[in-house]
Amino acid sequence: MKQSNIAIIIYITGVIIGALFLDIWGAETSITKGLIALGWTALLMIALFYADKNEQ
Repeated sequence: MKQSNIAIIIYITGVIIGALFLDIWGAETSITKGLIALGWTALLMIALFYADKNEQ
């Protein structure tokens, strides 16, 4: 399995956990929860960058 696929699977799992347990998409979302989601997405972008760099 490619490294990028593994990174995407981990990201989706984290988003599901965040939605179910942290209630990120709830009506009363704080700035902290928003920053956690933004940081998680930034980590995905970094992981995809390095995975693509290693494949070339």
